[in-house]
Amino acid sequence: MATWVRTFPAVLLTSMPVSQLTENSTSEDEQNCVFNEEFKFILLPVSYGAVFVVGLVLNSWALWVFISKMRPWNATTIYMFNLAVSDTLYVLSLPTLVYYYADRNNWPFGEGLCKIVRFLFYANLYCSILFLTCISVHRYVGICHPIRSLRWVKTKHARLICVGVWFIVTICLIPNLIFVTTSTRGNSTLCHDTTKPEEFDHYVHYSSSIMTLLFGIPFLVIVVCYCLMAKRLWKRSPSHKGIPVYKKRSVKMIIIVMTVFAICFLPFHITRTLYYTARLLEANCRTLNIVNFTYKITRPLASVNSCIDPILYFLAGDTYRGRLRRAVIKMPKSKHTSTLASVSQSKNSYTTTQDASLSITDA
Repeated sequence: MATWVRTFPAVLLTSMPVSQLTENSTSEDEQNCVFNEEFKFILLPVSYGAVFVVGLVLNSWALWVFISKMRPWNATTIYMFNLAVSDTLYVLSLPTLVYYYADRNNWPFGEGLCKIVRFLFYANLYCSILFLTCISVHRYVGICHPIRSLRWVKTKHARLICVGVWFIVTICLIPNLIFVTTSTRGNSTLCHDTTKPEEFDHYVHYSSSIMTLLFGIPFLVIVVCYCLMAKRLWKRSPSHKGIPVYKKRSVKMIIIVMTVFAICFLPFHITRTLYYTARLLEANCRTLNIVNFTYKITRPLASVNSCIDPILYFLAGDTYRGRLRRAVIKMPKSKHTSTLASVSQSKNSYTTTQDASLSITDA
């Protein structure tokens, strides 16, 4: 339950006895709010621990399939591989956060590792968004501009785009390395998710700019692309009585990507914006309690994308799905199977020449 105390900053929204708060207010008569965040010390260790185990297994498996079973790569495979690398780097940082919240906000790993862990969260968040945007634009070009896509969509272009994504995200998040810091509270060391209280105003302005650039714009691009794709896909071809298989696969891709955004990215950014705004406007204690709670419960959702992305790989096309099944059952390739594969490859090459759109949607 929230309690009212005096002379304590509203930015120190954490569960602690009143006697442990440090005085840092501009007015002795200023009334501020302190939160009971007991739920956080159960929710975050459990959820981060689950994401670490599931995410590490799925993404390690995905990386192994990409590296050893899927050569040569096409453009979509390159985007998915980079997405898997981003997810793997992030889940490897989660054990430190599990310990931190299980030990009730006590960070024993030093300021440098605190900065790296917080950096990896946002790097994974925005790399995931941008790589999903790349996959979406790639699908859009293949479906809505199939002929031009033969010239535009090449693996060398995909590699350059991936390098650009990593570069842009890194540059944009360098200030986050500066803002994030540690501080001491009693016998505990805090690893701030944002920054120290006196720099919070500046951090909110920076964070809002990054959210607009790396979430708002890509989200609008994805929505526009998928609306145009859906309009094109549901136009039945005169030569087909039903919906072709490749169109059903592309519709499935649209649903998956939009589900990732709806579950993982959108709630987190909405609740974080409300949380920051409430703190800046010094909202009443009840309002601060509500937005603080909703923001904290959506943080694990933003991490769940590391577990959902491998499902996207599986459903994205027949190539990954087929080779994953073969890897699971360790199916040996017989001479007869190789011959059939060669015939199938030749047939697919012919089909690509006849229908460029089908080739792109299978990528």
